[in-house]
Amino acid sequence: MTIEEIYSRFVECEGVTVDSRRCSAGLMFFALKGERFDGNMFVREALEQGCRYAVTDDSSLSDPSDKRIILVDDVLTALQRLAAFHRWRLGTVVIGITGTNGKTTTKELTNAVMSTTYNVLCTQGNLNNSIGVPLTVLGLKPEHEYAVIEMGASHPGDINELVEVCQPDYGLVTNVGKAHLSGFGSFEGVKRTKGELYDWLRGHGGTAFVNRDNEHLQQMSSGLPLIEYGKPWQDGLLVEGEVIECNPFVRFRWRCRGGEWHEVQTRLIGAYNVDNALAAITVGLRFGVPEERASEAVAGYVPQNNRSQLTETGHNCLIVDAYNANPTSMAAAIENFSMIQASDKMLILGDMRELGDVSRQEHARIVEMLKEKGFSSVWLVGEEFAAVAEGCGYRLFTDAEAVNSALMSEPVSGKTILVKGSNSIGLTKTLKYL
Repeated sequence: MTIEEIYSRFVECEGVTVDSRRCSAGLMFFALKGERFDGNMFVREALEQGCRYAVTDDSSLSDPSDKRIILVDDVLTALQRLAAFHRWRLGTVVIGITGTNGKTTTKELTNAVMSTTYNVLCTQGNLNNSIGVPLTVLGLKPEHEYAVIEMGASHPGDINELVEVCQPDYGLVTNVGKAHLSGFGSFEGVKRTKGELYDWLRGHGGTAFVNRDNEHLQQMSSGLPLIEYGKPWQDGLLVEGEVIECNPFVRFRWRCRGGEWHEVQTRLIGAYNVDNALAAITVGLRFGVPEERASEAVAGYVPQNNRSQLTETGHNCLIVDAYNANPTSMAAAIENFSMIQASDKMLILGDMRELGDVSRQEHARIVEMLKEKGFSSVWLVGEEFAAVAEGCGYRLFTDAEAVNSALMSEPVSGKTILVKGSNSIGLTKTLKYL
């Protein structure tokens, strides 16, 4: 069956699903396969639950008498091609966002700014991979005026795969840093992969939003039409801005092309988030969002999902950034934490995963930074930190469970605590003991 034929059936449906537990009436079910599951096993069940169609690549399920079953060569490829066809048919303006750090926050801020004026489709949660992007794109409706699509990557070619699906007209790379090096191979591999967004734009007449202050992005985006933002007093910027204070929430000011300054008090932790806010404001202003609305949207945004969240418990003040960690984001979080005015600081830091051959080296750099900043109350969690921090005077723990045991026997109170580490370390399980 051709994509055009599948599409003619898709438009009969209320939407799509890849989860056999969420097969309400009128949906199209895609029987995806993974390392531990095979959606083909649930095709019949999905149809019995009310799905209008089921897409499968298991020929044994094909039944000429049952037109609800659609046989394809590969279900994931069919999902992606269908999404690309749908995006092409609707012609919605798409803004693609990627980067090592800050892409989810930038996506959320951009959506907040754009939604003050337009009907916007935005990536929900962290659906930014080979499955999540097509699912997001297939949620496009004719009434959507813009789409803000987040794209993640951990291997070369990942972004190229995703831009073929969402076909962005505009692109924004937040930054490039040392993350997923076991997949990318090197920092240069990170740059090449994130730069696949720029490559798509070059080949399709697109435009890039670029931070003037980031030398890597300036080089990577060479030859593209640029809409730039950055620190003040530079010629040619659409938006310029700077930090006023971070104690603990960021307050900054910005202006458009030398106009009036706008001061914004955010609910964001970390000076590095000003770049994310300026990026979102720049996108909004490019598409005609009034300046006051842009400021109000950024001021009103509250981060979720353990991304630079501040939480007051009955015992401590927590700055939680435990969704993910890499050398760039870890260093930025520690630098910002050193600037916050608090009398009794503590850090609970977990290993940074997927760094490959340079893991020990990068963990050692973080330990040196902790020493330079003069932090004394530091708990380090995981074997990578343990291998480089012996004798530093910091407390070392094998895993989050060991931290929890220590906190139960030695309760911590009256402190301002930074909690950060890769999600797989499980530090979010520690929060209830703080």
